[in-house]
Amino acid sequence: HHHQQQQRINNKMNIPGLHRPSTPPGMPPPSAHRQPSKLSFGTVCSSNINRSMEAHVVLQNAGMRVESYGTGSQVRLPGKSAMEPQIFKFGTPYSEMYKSLAVTPEDEAFFSHNGVLQLCKRGSSVKLAPQRWQDMPSKAVQKHDVVIAFEERIYDAVIEDLQTREPTEDFKAIHVICLDTKDNPHEAKLQGRVALELCWILEQTKDLDMEAPELVEQFQEEQMTHTQIKVLHQICYL
Repeated sequence: HHHQQQQRINNKMNIPGLHRPSTPPGMPPPSAHRQPSKLSFGTVCSSNINRSMEAHVVLQNAGMRVESYGTGSQVRLPGKSAMEPQIFKFGTPYSEMYKSLAVTPEDEAFFSHNGVLQLCKRGSSVKLAPQRWQDMPSKAVQKHDVVIAFEERIYDAVIEDLQTREPTEDFKAIHVICLDTKDNPHEAKLQGRVALELCWILEQTKDLDMEAPELVEQFQEEQMTHTQIKVLHQICYL
């Protein structure tokens, strides 16, 4: 039934139906297929179309509660030269971006070849439009227990934003984690799996606030042997 509904939405947009990528291997907790995750996850990159969206799809397919965001001032996609990125306002539907990048056959060929149309299409199968972290009401961001940022400047922007917001009534811990990732679809795919592994580990905690610092450190030592880049972790309160 959900599939038909999705199909209708896609038909309205004249974009062929998009199959969700299959869930990458990982060790789901035994209860995963019966109930949604107890934790809520946020994934954040600059434009909410490549890195955060890859992780959004991977976590969602694994049965986790997840939303994705960008921290940039606008959505920037690679254009025909490094000097002319394609720029959109946050909140512009992915389907509209797709249409505006496929106006002529030449454009369509170009943006299909550089992978941007596929990113727009995938985005539109997950939600309406890219969302900007800083523009979200505090109630919306505060519900996340764990926020994964895919670049250090984005991690810094999320922390800075959380520190400038008025504390909410519930005032609770939000774990902000940085998994540094180059902004291309190949690297995003690899790190999406890394994010899933880390999120499974956090999902299985009895007391996230107590256990997270040690688990993130352990994850760094065991899983991140292939890279010099540190997994950053900071607890913010909102």
